[in-house]
Amino acid sequence: MNTPSRPVAYLCLALSMSLVGSYVALSKPLAAAFPVFLLAWMRFGIGGVAMLHWLRKPATEAPLPGRTVGLLFLQSLLGNFLFTVCMIYGVSMTSATSAGVIMSSIPAAVAVMSWAFLRERVALRTWLSVAMAVVGILLFSLSKPEHHAVDPSALQPQNAHNLVWLGYALLVAASLCEAAYSVIGKKLTGTLGPRRITSLINLWGFVIATPFGIYTAWRFDFSAVGAGTWLLLVFYALAACVWSVWLWMTGLKAVPAAQGGIFTVLLPVSATLVGVLVLGERMTPMQLVAFGIALASVVLATLPVPRGRAPARPPASGPR
Repeated sequence: MNTPSRPVAYLCLALSMSLVGSYVALSKPLAAAFPVFLLAWMRFGIGGVAMLHWLRKPATEAPLPGRTVGLLFLQSLLGNFLFTVCMIYGVSMTSATSAGVIMSSIPAAVAVMSWAFLRERVALRTWLSVAMAVVGILLFSLSKPEHHAVDPSALQPQNAHNLVWLGYALLVAASLCEAAYSVIGKKLTGTLGPRRITSLINLWGFVIATPFGIYTAWRFDFSAVGAGTWLLLVFYALAACVWSVWLWMTGLKAVPAAQGGIFTVLLPVSATLVGVLVLGERMTPMQLVAFGIALASVVLATLPVPRGRAPARPPASGPR
């Protein structure tokens, strides 16, 4: 398995998160047209058809041990399935702004998990980059207008209070799922290539979503969906299941998980840029400041280390 150079790895990570932000911004009509579980099932199905040739086991690959199979299942369960469910339902009970504030913890969560589970030595500069990333996403989230999906006036006070706190808990769970997705992905890149990881976790995602997808599909009127929405679904599936995951796993082969987690700041940046350039939304001055801080965190994390001051290499991320 060839390991990309650091500049190529950085480019892959940046493109992956930018692509995620783009398809998130453009997928709003899909969430309105399809039930969540049906959308997830069709997404994995389309992605699986596109990656059938990636599922073939290379001749040089040893049989997968049970631990690796378990990690693939766990990465798909946490990063593909539970992240989507917790995020969508969490936002529906709170607000998009609340989601942004809580999700700003992802870079820090990735850094802590990589230190705890991968035994990576996180350099001081990386911690500073993580702090800048968190501040940038926080400022961006707080600069957005509050949009509650649930009208508290329509609920009893106690019920509204409980519902909001449940939403916060789901958003925290989504953040931890996303962080675990990155850390497990780094672990897997020590034994499998990016294409194999991408295709195998998508296959697990399809298996997990199938019972829910069949149940919702049985009651769904597919004839009510327009041609434009179907085309958007195909783009969404390819971007979410194939391109973005493959780019992310390729980048993680050469970059520590803690450093790679900083690139998640590009998700809200690209989502907002698509909203401004494609959907006609407006960007506030505070958002520009937030984006400047977020992008500075990426620059700080990726600047070359001066010769003679290179940190010790982290231990290999393969099986122990």
